[in-house]
Amino acid sequence: MTRIALGIAYRGTAYWGWQSQPNGQTVQDHVERALSQFADEPIKTLCAGRTDAGVHGLNQVVHFDTSRERDAFGWVRGVNRYLPPDIAVQWSAFPGDDFHARNHARRRRYAYVLLESPVRPAMEAQAVGWVFRPLALQAMQDAAALLIGEHDFSAFRAAGCQALSPIKTLSAIDIRRRGAYWRFDFEANAFLHHMIRNLMGGLIAVGQGSRPPVWMGEVLASRDRTAAAPTFAPDGLYFLGPQYDAERQLPTHTPAMDWLP
Repeated sequence: MTRIALGIAYRGTAYWGWQSQPNGQTVQDHVERALSQFADEPIKTLCAGRTDAGVHGLNQVVHFDTSRERDAFGWVRGVNRYLPPDIAVQWSAFPGDDFHARNHARRRRYAYVLLESPVRPAMEAQAVGWVFRPLALQAMQDAAALLIGEHDFSAFRAAGCQALSPIKTLSAIDIRRRGAYWRFDFEANAFLHHMIRNLMGGLIAVGQGSRPPVWMGEVLASRDRTAAAPTFAPDGLYFLGPQYDAERQLPTHTPAMDWLP
């Protein structure tokens, strides 16, 4: 048996998230069906980080074991033949039989793309979040600075989160604007269920002036989900992928990333 790693990009709009469900309408279900067809044997995958319904992936990493022998690009070309047009394998690698897509990830990165406009999205509908009130960059940056470091993020955790601990290390939040679009980049060792969407709700409240920047620190310290802002829409959230030790030599960038603002 050989262990294979794949990098996968997908538009999450049509799917019930990443993780397999009985209805078969998840990204994992489609990927495993395509892999099984191409390999002509049952294939099960394990991913670096599950994404919710409506959330997109630009470098989701999975691993699986197979008895089939193909070269690296053969897996890319072959599996893509069986995938729908909004899911595509970007790369394939042989990372070693001990490789684990989830446990060996040192950091995970997400981006949230937000349109600030008096008019709702059209061409980019379900690919960006949307606000119609202006946002203040400095206020959001001041609020974001209070979140950096190792903290108990219970105030930004979904009720159904299955993580063993709410303590995570958020190493960076970068906020920038390009025209009508805002981009928020998050990097951490791991994230809780709905954590980024809950953080986005808070940052937007601060950016629109309904809360002062110091409020984000107060919410964090409270460890109380009811003290935080409502969960923001999934539409503009993109999983940029995990990062591994350099000796694994796994790509951290895909062509799918280049079209984001």
